[in-house]
Amino acid sequence: MERRNFFKYLVGGTALTLYSLNKANAAIYQSIAGLNRDYFQDESPDGPYWEAIAKHFIFQDDFIMMNNGTVGPMPKPVFNTLTKYFRIQATNPYDFYNFLPRKREEIRGRLAKFINASPDEIVINRNTTEGMNLFANGLDMKEGDEVIISSHEHPAGIHPWKLKEKRYGIKVKEVPLGAPPKNVDEVIKAFKNAITPRTRVFSVSHTVYLTGLIFPVKELSEIAHENNILIIADSAHGMGMLNIDVQQLGVDAFASSPYKWLGAPTGCGVLYVKKEIQDRLWPCIANSGWDTHENARKFETLGQRAEALTFALGEAVDFQNRIGKERIERRIKSLAGYLKKELKGIPKVRLHTSTDPYLSGGLTAFSIEGVKPERIVNYLREKYNIVIRTIGRDRDNTRGVRVSTHIYISRKHIDMVLEGVNYLVRNS
Repeated sequence: MERRNFFKYLVGGTALTLYSLNKANAAIYQSIAGLNRDYFQDESPDGPYWEAIAKHFIFQDDFIMMNNGTVGPMPKPVFNTLTKYFRIQATNPYDFYNFLPRKREEIRGRLAKFINASPDEIVINRNTTEGMNLFANGLDMKEGDEVIISSHEHPAGIHPWKLKEKRYGIKVKEVPLGAPPKNVDEVIKAFKNAITPRTRVFSVSHTVYLTGLIFPVKELSEIAHENNILIIADSAHGMGMLNIDVQQLGVDAFASSPYKWLGAPTGCGVLYVKKEIQDRLWPCIANSGWDTHENARKFETLGQRAEALTFALGEAVDFQNRIGKERIERRIKSLAGYLKKELKGIPKVRLHTSTDPYLSGGLTAFSIEGVKPERIVNYLREKYNIVIRTIGRDRDNTRGVRVSTHIYISRKHIDMVLEGVNYLVRNS
């Protein structure tokens, strides 16, 4: 089938459904454009603008999702796009694998622009875990070479290096940090003191899942490069929560899971690998192109992919761009700031998250003296239909719960959480 006939297909056969989905997305974006025009100077954390934006997410009635730090919801345009392309695959797979893969490169370009990178530095994969493993497994290291991590790392930031330690004899050094750290200097000093002549890599969580800490990656990157050390950031929560600019962060690699805060479907991951270090990484899966691509595409030679997921990922980028990355980060941090301020005033509550906006984002972790984390989670779900999650470990005093405050959340929802916490404190 020629290209022109493929596009004829899009307006025939299942055309009514596809046309309806395209029309629905166009109407949503027209609505957001109108909101931006009417409220272009409005920086309030709540109000008509955000109430209207929240209606573009798909939720069951009265369901309040405050754990998109694990998996977030999809905005309607993203779901529509996912549905559209799965429908094309189901009804005409020939066209799906002949013509639509070209669209993948358009998505790569949009992802690159979204985080201020080059398309040649973007790997589209499945999740942060895959990205962290690709970097760890692909890097040549010798016995005795050192990787420095913090005490706040996710298992995906620990075990790739532990595997390499067991297999090749490298050394993984963990530096302890407070929960939360007092300031940027505490973090930088801990890493500087751990450096030796054998240190090769800093591997750190940019967005810490345990405590909600936003790691001072920019400052740590400067220390790393002064000492000829590579740095990779696990930013599983970063894309969609923060206004990410990998050039400003200064990292050599950056892994993220856009299905948490960006609104993409699960199965979508992004890995940034700085052009200057790509020749130091081996591909971990080999297919045609692993030895001929002179860019990050050599790290994703995986054969057929679930391309509908990738196209929906592109739609998630478009949705956030329509609202504005800076506006989204401001909204998220404003809601989290309100939650932390109110929690701090409740007896028996201990915040695990910094109150410094530079060191925190949309994840807030806390515990209640004498109340098990599971009881907090269950009470909020049963009383208010609010979903949060347990988090943390006893060994570093981070055991508690974690709350996500994304753009579809309002202060009314946060007040429900606070009401529930006050009740549990009084009845503990």
